[in-house]
Amino acid sequence: MKKKIVVKIGTSTLTSGSNRISHAKIEDLARQIVQLREEFDIIVVSSGAIAAARQYVDISGHTNYADSKQAMAAIGQPKLMKLYDDIFESFGLHIAQCLLTYSDFEHDKARKNTKHTISKLLEHQYIPIINENDTVANEEILLGDNDKLSALVASIVEADILIIASDIDGLYDDNPHLNPDAGFIYSVNNLEEIKQFAQEKHSTMGTGGMKTKIHAAEICHQFHVEMWIVNGGLNNFIINALSDKIKFTRFITF
Repeated sequence: MKKKIVVKIGTSTLTSGSNRISHAKIEDLARQIVQLREEFDIIVVSSGAIAAARQYVDISGHTNYADSKQAMAAIGQPKLMKLYDDIFESFGLHIAQCLLTYSDFEHDKARKNTKHTISKLLEHQYIPIINENDTVANEEILLGDNDKLSALVASIVEADILIIASDIDGLYDDNPHLNPDAGFIYSVNNLEEIKQFAQEKHSTMGTGGMKTKIHAAEICHQFHVEMWIVNGGLNNFIINALSDKIKFTRFITF
């Protein structure tokens, strides 16, 4: 049986530090899925709808107000999915869109339906591309950039690994952008001890910080899913992490 990996791609990773979606990063993701698909089922949780919309339209106040952000997400989501569809198709991959809210994980029937849908897509060689349904929910749009959502997805599909693609190599004992001597943390066994190191780093494109990733790790720990924080800006970040060719932070489960 194939192992399952959920890969969460945040806005800052998808835009590669710019103000538009990076085609090269989606190509990098597709290329890795092609190389890994014989051994792994890959599920993608992707942010980036608002960033995709910004290339075409600017709704006044969208950087400050939830309703404007939701409208921007509604505009950008189909454009984001078209990018995924066009690029993945060029690699011989087929995608399927799944828009979820937290209520889908809180009710047994919805949770089972979500799990069965994702399982059926994987069975027929479709790559699920999951995002929050921002028209009716806005918690991730304001707070987490899909960190929590990806952990919930990993829990219901019984994933082996959740890979959160970040804009840094992993977790440090201090903010590496402010302290060049910050020490890198390769593995985490005790979440309570590590919370003191989880400082928020300002990002103009994404909303996720280390605190939201720690919360995602708590969810993963509850369901025995190993979570990795990996630098998604690196090429082949999934393959190289699986091969231990790059440094990253691993949250150990027992």
